[in-house]
Amino acid sequence: MKTITNLISFCFIALILSSCVARAAYVSRSERTSFSSSGVSLAPTTSKSTSKATSSNNALLNISNTVSKSGFLVGIYFTDIDLTDKFEIQPEVDFLLVKDLNEIQAPILLKYNVADKFSVLAGPNFGFLLDAPTGFKSFNFAVDFGAAYDIAEKININARYDLGLTNMLENAGGASSKLSAFQLGVGYKF
Repeated sequence: MKTITNLISFCFIALILSSCVARAAYVSRSERTSFSSSGVSLAPTTSKSTSKATSSNNALLNISNTVSKSGFLVGIYFTDIDLTDKFEIQPEVDFLLVKDLNEIQAPILLKYNVADKFSVLAGPNFGFLLDAPTGFKSFNFAVDFGAAYDIAEKININARYDLGLTNMLENAGGASSKLSAFQLGVGYKF
């Protein structure tokens, strides 16, 4: 029975690998943090004893900061899920290794074959932080945009921008923190 299970497992892995691409990339991740508040008084309230009038200046306070960190990505995506002769679906599983924010991502991309060796892609990206700091959400929703070029039959180069849309802060109030990343990589088709 163990031999049959091993044979089935081997066949399943061979089937998956026969239609997939392994991918590795350099990642530059940015964390955009901002705070905004309306109605903040920039001048003290004044009162005159004779008229009892008060005045205040209400303004919009905006503070923002961006921190970038470099890292690495390894992943796998499946090929040959054709919708038409020009459109494909490209589901992936990626592992991002970036200091303090390691993440497993599952993008589901729509790929458009522009020319024989050139394609553009876009779609949702579902991320799961493995080591979310205290006060940080562990789920990250983003939208990916990118392009790929086949430099050889089995090798491609690709570039992608991952635009984070989820406010990663729990109980954020007026604060926001979003994770985005630029990826530059190479893929090898099995």
